[in-house]
Amino acid sequence: MKDFFKDELFLSCPSAVTLYQGVKDLPIIDYHCHLDQKAIAENRTFADIGEFWLAADHYKWRSMRLCGVEEYYITGMASYKEKFLQYAKIMPKLVGSPLYYWTHMELRAVFGITLPLGEDTAEEIYREATEKLRTLSVQKLLTAFGVEALATTDDPVDDLACHGVHGGVKVAPTFRPDKAYCPTDEYLAALEKAVGTPICSLSDFTAALCARLDFFTQKGCFIADHGFEFFPCCYANKEEAEALFLKRNALSAEEKDALFGYLLLFLMKEYKKRNITAQLHFAVKRNVNRELFAAVGADSGIDIVGEAPKTGEVLTFLQQLSDSERPNLILYPLNDASLPALTALSGAFARVKIGAAWWFNDTVEGIRRNLTTLAEYAVLGTSYGMLTDSRSFSSYCRFDFFRRILCDFLGRKVEAGECALSHAQQTAADLCYYNAKELIK
Repeated sequence: MKDFFKDELFLSCPSAVTLYQGVKDLPIIDYHCHLDQKAIAENRTFADIGEFWLAADHYKWRSMRLCGVEEYYITGMASYKEKFLQYAKIMPKLVGSPLYYWTHMELRAVFGITLPLGEDTAEEIYREATEKLRTLSVQKLLTAFGVEALATTDDPVDDLACHGVHGGVKVAPTFRPDKAYCPTDEYLAALEKAVGTPICSLSDFTAALCARLDFFTQKGCFIADHGFEFFPCCYANKEEAEALFLKRNALSAEEKDALFGYLLLFLMKEYKKRNITAQLHFAVKRNVNRELFAAVGADSGIDIVGEAPKTGEVLTFLQQLSDSERPNLILYPLNDASLPALTALSGAFARVKIGAAWWFNDTVEGIRRNLTTLAEYAVLGTSYGMLTDSRSFSSYCRFDFFRRILCDFLGRKVEAGECALSHAQQTAADLCYYNAKELIK
């Protein structure tokens, strides 16, 4: 069967093709992902394409649920082959979904398979892909995709034993202190074990976080990440935060918010001292199906887009930090209804940028909307470009997905006489590689 994906996918004009040829082979710097660093260090292999694709990919799990596939074939005890066959069966229904593009781009790039995936081709593709996987490992995959560096997502208590350089790829940790916002006794015990000192007060707690942050930087950490639904509505001062910390197991919602506000600002200032970039992911609601969450746990495809972020709350947060205290910030609103306002807001404060189209916005139109907004309300050429935010080792095709859409966006402007080709080439290269390269330096 003839390959239905054209080489010029998304590239609608000659200038887009020219731009794409200039960036398609640039190295990849994935400054935010959820890959398993232990799998990278151990250079793991995969039993079959079912395990490769469906062991931890909540994007695919969500699509299967939307198509009525039983949970047994998603996160249940079915074999990986059975799961793959169920995923193949729903593929024709996913036309227009980013998964439809990513799936076929991955088949092409990783396995050299150009057949459209469906119930009629599933067995053939399963055999061919699984045979190919016998010659592949995690490190070989990263090399084949041209990955130069990546940053995993790690809790302050993690030992970071698997970070370093593996197969020529720099694997750096990301400081993700979400569990520290209102710590449980169990979490404090884990943090005490990590630092080797007791934690009896807020000062002990923040000192422990700083000790772990220093340990992270020694392991190559250049970036932090925070995920929450809303920005704090209030910010406790140090004296108030000390009292709140001591009664942390009996805080009201407002008190939790105030303690979170204090800790968030404290960490921002510590990041600035260490030249660490802070990523803030917000406007998301987590684990909304309580029954399914109890059965399958977090990060399983049951998170949704939250309410549009209130510009005033983001503004209040930014105003809490002076220009000398504020670290390099990247903002990722999952609900992009406020994207123009937030993008305009980024121009009022030093070192604040809007991130790539995140998660549910990582679509053809979502990326175009993100690029248009950055270009019109901020400065497109300063964007850090693409990241995977993924748990799948085949997800690096998303960089090609982004590069094609970006080159088409810029190429159309060249064709319309709106910008010089040389300027479009510089912008494309910066967003595809050089800005992220500067970020990790």
